[in-house]
Amino acid sequence: MSYFDSSFHSTLLQQAVDAFNRLPGVGKRTALRMALYLLKQPKEDVEHFGRAFIRLRNDVKYCRICNMLSDTDICPICADTKRDDSIICVVEGLRDVMSIEQTGQFRGRYHVLGGIISPIDGVGPKDLSIEALLERLGKGGVEEVLLALSTTMEGETTAFYLSKKASSFPVRITTIARGVGFGDELEYADELTLGRAIINRQPFGYM
Repeated sequence: MSYFDSSFHSTLLQQAVDAFNRLPGVGKRTALRMALYLLKQPKEDVEHFGRAFIRLRNDVKYCRICNMLSDTDICPICADTKRDDSIICVVEGLRDVMSIEQTGQFRGRYHVLGGIISPIDGVGPKDLSIEALLERLGKGGVEEVLLALSTTMEGETTAFYLSKKASSFPVRITTIARGVGFGDELEYADELTLGRAIINRQPFGYM
């Protein structure tokens, strides 16, 4: 709970600023500009803005196949019969799917972990959608698992864990080429670099 800043002259304005200020990367001044901007917009536009986020929070689903955010029980990618069922690209989150899709270089399926293993943040294997991935592999038909995770220490740890788990299945385990440098977050790689990294993917070695 924040204290009242008398410079705002309005508790309602301060509450709006505090709400924006809780968003990642939004400082107090930016939050104030956002609140004042909305205050100048037509009432119906602001109401639509608010409803959009309420609906996002209340109605969004997770695809029961790949665990990606979706409006329906099965996301459009999993429902697309033209995608290649023989390869599953494993990513950390939705933004990675969006980045890879923008390259136009991948036409297989995805599996969204919902994070990466990070002991310092209290995130372990059981907190991620790993068992669901193994269940998909157990059903057969998958020939390759592409580990497209960030090349951070946490990403590498997660890739190592997944490679060990997936090695009990008759699948080829690959990883994106090192066009994406060590320590890079996948979502920040440019399309050309990421596209080439996918095309030139290589076997994942954990031994």
